[in-house]
Amino acid sequence: MKKIVVFASGSGTNAENIMQFFEKTETGSVVAVFTNNPTAGVIEKAKKYSVPLEIFSKEDLNEGEVLQILNNFKPDWIVLAGFLLKFPKNIISAYPNKIINIHPALLPKYGGKGMYGMHIHRSVVENKEKETGITIHFVNENYDEGNIIFQQSFVLTGDETAEEVATKIHQLEQKYFPEIIKKLLEE
Repeated sequence: MKKIVVFASGSGTNAENIMQFFEKTETGSVVAVFTNNPTAGVIEKAKKYSVPLEIFSKEDLNEGEVLQILNNFKPDWIVLAGFLLKFPKNIISAYPNKIINIHPALLPKYGGKGMYGMHIHRSVVENKEKETGITIHFVNENYDEGNIIFQQSFVLTGDETAEEVATKIHQLEQKYFPEIIKKLLEE
């Protein structure tokens, strides 16, 4: 069984969906959740599924402590599910092509530093985009620039609010993210 470590900074809805999905498969399991936010909702979700939890600071991440702890879990894959800090080169080098992220837009549009959550959805609506969606991609040293693994889009009517776009994006994330992770584990 393949080992997955999930990194999250927020409420943890995608992390919980992944934990729930892999509880029911023989392909892999979430062996740890790492968060940089000591008040993140993902903490309670990790406890709910009895998944070991690591809380760390930005300094821990950038100075190598997180990599040392991560190596103890020996993950096959690292999944960023709403993780907002830039991933450091030392972890990317230690786990080449084994770190993936989900982004709530069709990259390369609406990617980069500061482009997350409602910032993206507001920009999509304000720019009157004809479509939007999700991108699952490999993580490299730059925000949202790793090779794309999967995209799923939907058409916008032009009448949606940013909140309505966020709801549709969340539905796509919930449906596709665990499935794509499972495919990667099986390759």
